[in-house]
Amino acid sequence: MKGNIADLMQQAQKMQAEMQKQQETLAAAEVTGEAGAGMVSVVMTGRHDVRRVHIDDSVMSEDKEVLEDLLAAAVNDAVRKVEAHTKDSMSGLAAGLNLPDGFKMPF
Repeated sequence: MKGNIADLMQQAQKMQAEMQKQQETLAAAEVTGEAGAGMVSVVMTGRHDVRRVHIDDSVMSEDKEVLEDLLAAAVNDAVRKVEAHTKDSMSGLAAGLNLPDGFKMPF
């Protein structure tokens, strides 16, 4: 019995270390969100920090509201891509845990 508990604890520690490493990798990853067929793009890290914004010169002649909408759409696209990338990357770690549907990793 003691051996089973010790093995279980060792597996839990190993998984925790792997999860920590994966979280660090994901935080450093960058994704690009786009809007207006690439006329506005936003580069965002896995921590949802915006690193760069690119606005095509042709958009500058549009109304302020159009530019604001394109920028918001590009940021939202980047956020969705970060979340999808995180979910895909973390799903391998959680595969054997039998977690309930909708349970978000990391804890």
